[in-house]
Order: sequence, then C-alpha cells, then structure tokens
Amino acid sequence: MTHPFPSLGWLASLKETINSDVQYAQIAASWEGDLLFAVEPDDQSNGHQQVVYFYLDLWHGQCREIRMFHPNEENLPEARFTLRATRENLLRILNGELEAIQAMMTRRLKVQGSMAYMLRNVPTVVDFVRCARKVGLDPHAPWQAEVQG
Repeated sequence: MTHPFPSLGWLASLKETINSDVQYAQIAASWEGDLLFAVEPDDQSNGHQQVVYFYLDLWHGQCREIRMFHPNEENLPEARFTLRATRENLLRILNGELEAIQAMMTRRLKVQGSMAYMLRNVPTVVDFVRCARKVGLDPHAPWQAEVQG
C-alpha cells in the first residue's frame, strides 16, 4: 500500500515497519533519541503549502510514539533531534536518490541536535532510512497535512 508523504498513514506504516524489523532492533538497540521532522514545501509550491511536522519517539530499537502536527502548532515537542528539509529532498532520500548522511553534510537535511551523536550512530541512521524506504509512498500524491486530533 502506498501513502502520500507526509501523511499520518505513511507515518503509521513507518512505525509498524520499525517495530517489526529485527535488523533495526539489533542495530538501534542503544539509540536513545526522539526526532522531530520539519517537512518544508518545495520551491514550486507557490506558497500553497506550509511546513508539516512529524514526530517519532525512537528508543532502543523501537518506535514508541508517532504524531503529526498542524503547520502552525505552537506546542511542538522538544525532541533530541530536529531534522528539517524540503519535501523534495526527503523524497529523494526515501527513493534512494540521496543518502541521508550526505544530505546532512551538504545541509540539504539540516540537523539540530548533537551531530556528534548522529555520527557515532551512523549504522542506526542508515538502518532507519532503510526501514523508511520500505514504506510505500506515492510521491505524486498531493501534499498531505492530516494530523491527529
């Protein structure tokens, strides 16, 4: 099944994928850090979209919680890491056209938080992306900003 990106359906499938992936559980066994993604509109959006936020609580190889937030949400969680990129660059990462570490180093994926921790845990980062790539997505679906009530 494919999902628009970003969407709650895609995020729920990612959580299920992470929690059922034995390899990820082993590689990320010592990872302690939640992520807040800021998905920015592409340049060609002409101002029709706003930043969409989604949150993943990753802890010792499992995803404990997922959430999406309204674009103008004031009470965003204080995550250990905030990652910010355009939808286009995130889709390039998810489609395997751009490696996540390369995107971080070239600032196409901006990281707020301890870059040293990220670099010490490159296998976890790479395997997280492998799991995310397993989730079916429809890159041509319209921008989705569905959020939890």
